[in-house]
Amino acid sequence: MRRSIVVFAGLAVTGSLALAGCAKNEPKSSTPTTSATVGAVSKDQAAADLLPASLKSSGKLIVGINVPYAPNEYKDPSGKIVGWEVDLLNAMATKLGVTPVLQESGFDNIIPSVKGGKFNIGMSSFTDNKTREAQVDFVNYYSAGTQWAAPAGKTVDPDNACGMKIAVQTSTTQETDDLPARSKACTAAGKKAITIVKIDSQDAVNQAVILGQAEAFAADSPITQYAVKQSNGKLALAGEIYGAAPYGFVVAKDAGTLKQALQKAVQSMIDDGTYKQVLDKWGVGAGGLTQATVNGAQS
Repeated sequence: MRRSIVVFAGLAVTGSLALAGCAKNEPKSSTPTTSATVGAVSKDQAAADLLPASLKSSGKLIVGINVPYAPNEYKDPSGKIVGWEVDLLNAMATKLGVTPVLQESGFDNIIPSVKGGKFNIGMSSFTDNKTREAQVDFVNYYSAGTQWAAPAGKTVDPDNACGMKIAVQTSTTQETDDLPARSKACTAAGKKAITIVKIDSQDAVNQAVILGQAEAFAADSPITQYAVKQSNGKLALAGEIYGAAPYGFVVAKDAGTLKQALQKAVQSMIDDGTYKQVLDKWGVGAGGLTQATVNGAQS
């Protein structure tokens, strides 16, 4: 589990489980690899003016990132780091008039490296939560949670899945917390338990549902939405996102006006429509925001 490592207890089953991104799926060759919108993005001088002097001088934004996590960030066959978050970053950098420089890092090392000044920001599907906010600031750009998918034409309700066979990727929060809690609620109500089908890779999870080996799957919302987009009509979303929490760019607390610059740049993209174009291109538009915020964690 890589993205949100904090589990919030004591809430309702359908809304309590913090996002824990764990996708290890390797994207297919048909996966988009470049942004169709970056070339059309124009610099936002008001946002650029908010950059700290050191970044204005260098013209570079050093970004700590961890891959793979398709479709958010991963390497294409040539070894280039791509993904919808990378497209978003590139467009944001254009707004700010700087060049993003991606530097791979262990996921657990990104926040310490931002705090220590090695990276200007971290971007790797970081869930913004109160524990992390005690160390760093977050500029929020997306909302992610858990979402289900089922074969197209089949109605599946995550809140009424007792007795069903549901596939999940091994070691995700969906496998360790979400579905076990739902299954326990089923048996406590005198209904049949959920059969949890544990599979090592997300691609194999998707195929299990397409082939009828499971009736639906549960995964992180952008991963589910992307799987549906890539399924050529074989899969459809089942139910709404739940357990949602914001993703955010990680910024050091002593980074001056950097977070304000990032926030204004993201908001500029939201306002001019390029933000929506990036998300829709990758099939992850359901988690889009209307306002870029700072430190938006609820828990």
